[in-house]
Amino acid sequence: MTDATTWKNGAHGHRFIASFSGGKDSTLALYKAMQGGEAVGLIVMLEEEGKRSRSHGMPPELIRAQAEAIGLPIFAGAASWTDYESVFMGLLAHAKEQGAEVLVTGDLDVPEHGCWHDRVTKNAGLGLGMPLWEMDHLGAVQEFINLGFVTMLVTVNLSKGMKEEDLGRVLTHEFVEELLARGIDPCGEGGEFHTTVIDGPLFKHPIPVRKCEIVRDGDYAFLPLELQNS
Repeated sequence: MTDATTWKNGAHGHRFIASFSGGKDSTLALYKAMQGGEAVGLIVMLEEEGKRSRSHGMPPELIRAQAEAIGLPIFAGAASWTDYESVFMGLLAHAKEQGAEVLVTGDLDVPEHGCWHDRVTKNAGLGLGMPLWEMDHLGAVQEFINLGFVTMLVTVNLSKGMKEEDLGRVLTHEFVEELLARGIDPCGEGGEFHTTVIDGPLFKHPIPVRKCEIVRDGDYAFLPLELQNS
């Protein structure tokens, strides 16, 4: 038996820290891990200036609003790609001090051997939980939607079949069928798109957001979101 055989249920019966981007995969993984384990917080990696999240380019105040709606503290670190691993390892060490035994991530397709998260968790003395590992992509998205989560597209890669008009659209079953008809992975695992979750069964209340002006950068288009003050 390899370590990978325990990845899908790695958080079961354990206290865990979850790697959190604010998008659909990390949110679904958190939800599934919380069905059998206890979350102690969310790891959020920011760009070196600390003004946007490293993975999805979200403003920290929006991620804080998500975390508050979920009811979990944030373990945040700002890093360049050069010092990303060392900063991440520091956050794992801090989480371990707070009682975390396992790191949970939203990965679906990482290899059984040579997995980065497997290496860093072993170095930190933590287990690894990946509730979505090897899930069927369509099945994962359908489960996410069926659970009642609401997520909005905030980044699209225009060179991979996505359109600027897709920005701001909510991921519904009908939209998933449209993406499939366009030859696009419904999970966006090829880097086609990223999302921001604004409501769902983990949230005490929806996250009120305001859509800002679309930003274009090469093959990419971004829809910045701001927290809407009530």
